[in-house]
Amino acid sequence: MFYGSIPALVTPFSGNCVDEDSLLAFVDWQIEEGSSALVPCGTTGEVATLTSEEQHAIFRLVVDHARGRVPVIAGCGSNSTATCLDHVKAAKDAGADGALVVVPYYNRPSQAGLVAHFLAVADASELPIIVYNVPGRTVADISVESLAEIARHPRIVGVKDATGNLARVTAQRLTCGEDFCQLSGNDDMALGFNAMGGVGCISVSANVAPKLCADFQSATREGRWDDALKLQDRLYPLHAALFSDASPGPTKYALTRVRPGYPEEMRLPLTPASDGSKRAVDKALEHAGLI
Repeated sequence: MFYGSIPALVTPFSGNCVDEDSLLAFVDWQIEEGSSALVPCGTTGEVATLTSEEQHAIFRLVVDHARGRVPVIAGCGSNSTATCLDHVKAAKDAGADGALVVVPYYNRPSQAGLVAHFLAVADASELPIIVYNVPGRTVADISVESLAEIARHPRIVGVKDATGNLARVTAQRLTCGEDFCQLSGNDDMALGFNAMGGVGCISVSANVAPKLCADFQSATREGRWDDALKLQDRLYPLHAALFSDASPGPTKYALTRVRPGYPEEMRLPLTPASDGSKRAVDKALEHAGLI
């Protein structure tokens, strides 16, 4: 159900409000360029700075505008299980096709707590759930064994793996099953990730280069590894440049270069990309042939 190039959508702001017109135009562009699904309100969407009301409104906007053209996986994570359940219910009410649920952050639950959290969400949800494991942000890391335990639940269907450990793909394939959907959370590792059994990437770079990222994912899916390697080399500097400053600052700057007029505004404590980061982005966009 979920595969290919899936952008973790940035959230455009204007005057500190969600810029709905820019968001809807962005959704159209992503679909036209070949993105396989959309993830609103992920980390790249500055979800930590959104109110719950804004978050749920974005779910509705993206789902309604996508109109079934591609699946929408709503970012629903929280370090509070009760809050996460509220987000998942809002995503279901909006018509989303799935929920991305991050490993609870800051409070550092045990493996037993992580299992209990995800099973509670899955029991209360009517949506398929993708577990988002990103220990670099959450500190907590759901183990292969714990993931295998919760993967037995029929509504926990996959993982966005941003551990940076490619061996996890094989370990999770063996313990969670071949049908468990493994999506990379790291653009720069997506080639190796897919070679080891992954089926796609929930991507930052796809915000800026949706067609190239979609072509790259199609090449890996079709076993055209030489083509995929060429695209990887073309995209790699962009993957790096988009994290040359606090994300999504470089990504929003890059969008102003490939989509003139796109709003660069961010919400504190996040700030726009530094001059050095902008130079790195410009060089990467030129390398990729995007400007």
